Amino acid sequence: MHERSLRTEATLLRAQTTLTARSTSEPADDVALAATGDVRAFERLYRANLPKVHSLVRRMTAGRDADELTQDVFVRVWQKLATFRGDSAFATWLHRLAVNVVIERFRTEATRRQRHYDGEDIFEMLPAIATRSGDLAMDFESALAKLPDGARQIFVLHDVQGYKHQEIADLLEISAGTSKAQLHRARMMLRRHLNPPNPNQASE
Repeated sequence: MHERSLRTEATLLRAQTTLTARSTSEPADDVALAATGDVRAFERLYRANLPKVHSLVRRMTAGRDADELTQDVFVRVWQKLATFRGDSAFATWLHRLAVNVVIERFRTEATRRQRHYDGEDIFEMLPAIATRSGDLAMDFESALAKLPDGARQIFVLHDVQGYKHQEIADLLEISAGTSKAQLHRARMMLRRHLNPPNPNQASE
């Protein structure tokens, strides 16, 4: 898969997230009511925002504990909603909170440092996809799920969610240079898994 195709898939994922956010925009009074402890207003916010939060969590974690983490996000929303001052859109605030919950989970894992492994043999970690579904978006999601945690998180944050490298560095407590290097590796691995070399061409 060429770089343009890879970026196109990431752009489509970003567009899907944006469209979902627009289609589920919640009335400001629901946010205000929920912040005062109104359970029904919070239920409306939960139902409206559950799909896009779950999608973000699933992509960042490759589906691992996605349901549990999504619930953790909304528990955190309930706990912190009173601190929301309206300086940004509620969807933006919720998005950042969800990202932070996912990152905190990864920080508790013993393999945290391994996720940002810099050895060149990272390119050999996974075999190319053996079969193609015929659905490029489905293949892309499958390949994304197979990336190492660090590379996948940075790809999702940068290419799908639109974060800048310095923002990612601050979130993950790494350098901006490491973020750039991991993004490059993620793109190369995705291209390799989505467009494996044809053995027949190699033998010609």
